[in-house]
Amino acid sequence: MSAKLSAGGSLALIALCIFGAASSFAEVAEIKIARQFGISFLPLHVMQDKKLFEKHAKAAGLDTQATYLQIAGGASQNDALLSGSIHIAGGGIPPLAILWARTKGTPNEVKAIAAKNAAPIMLLTRESRIKSIRDFTEKDRIAMPVARISGGAIILQMASQKEFGKGNEFKFDNLSVSMATPDATAALLSGGGEINNHFSEPPFQYQALKRSGIQSILKSYDVLGGVTTYNLVWTSAKFHDENPKTYRVFLAAFNEAIQEIYKDRKGAAESYIRITKEKISVDELLELINNPEFEFTMTPKNMMKIVSFMSEVGHIKVKPESWKDLFFPEIHNLPGS
Repeated sequence: MSAKLSAGGSLALIALCIFGAASSFAEVAEIKIARQFGISFLPLHVMQDKKLFEKHAKAAGLDTQATYLQIAGGASQNDALLSGSIHIAGGGIPPLAILWARTKGTPNEVKAIAAKNAAPIMLLTRESRIKSIRDFTEKDRIAMPVARISGGAIILQMASQKEFGKGNEFKFDNLSVSMATPDATAALLSGGGEINNHFSEPPFQYQALKRSGIQSILKSYDVLGGVTTYNLVWTSAKFHDENPKTYRVFLAAFNEAIQEIYKDRKGAAESYIRITKEKISVDELLELINNPEFEFTMTPKNMMKIVSFMSEVGHIKVKPESWKDLFFPEIHNLPGS
């Protein structure tokens, strides 16, 4: 795969935004950044390992430190964001869209800062009898980060509508179980217990597929018709407006982290292992970073298919006119969709 750089504009231009920003508010002294599990959060791992936020903060004349927290599930991150426990949340399109619709027009309105990556997610099973979602029975259980509203849950609902017709979107919601991805992977591979299916994510899905008897029966790219953003980062309008320098420092550091991934792929893989302590090899991670279906980029891709579906079936009451409605203006120049 040829090196891909984020389309977020040059670091020099972002730096100009940083130094040119003026604010009547005192900027935060510490920025709290949440992440979940998986390689989709690699830009944040690189940011933390290489102290990129601190580097850009110093260049902007700020003495601000970044603290990174592990919070599983977009819904839990949203609760933490609204309570003020964190400043930056990260996860899939569904939790962002839900919080955007819920807060739109309020002082705490939430929007995305940027996309983080495009990657497929897969529905895995350990049951040889299950070849497609048509084979699920009431005895089956499907683990996912958050039942009904996580990325995997929405993809399963879209697949159910496609397979069984409108009105059947929630056909398998009663089979879904909320479980953090590492725990769900362990449960799937255990061979026992109620969890016999898992809507997984990289790198866990690829590790599971190496185990005999584990197979994929559904892939998000097939449901969505192509490459699609999987993860993003978002914050509140309050934080964006009251901390303009800190916000732009984060954006610059995030952009540099994405460029670092493609400049030094092995180094990025090593950063991931150092931060997560996961039992995965550098070679396995490099295989994922080099996967042509993967892309680390700030540009949103194909996400409006998911958001439109969520509006159609009632997950959100407000439908955005375009992807730009969901994002702060700093990345509106990107060719999103």
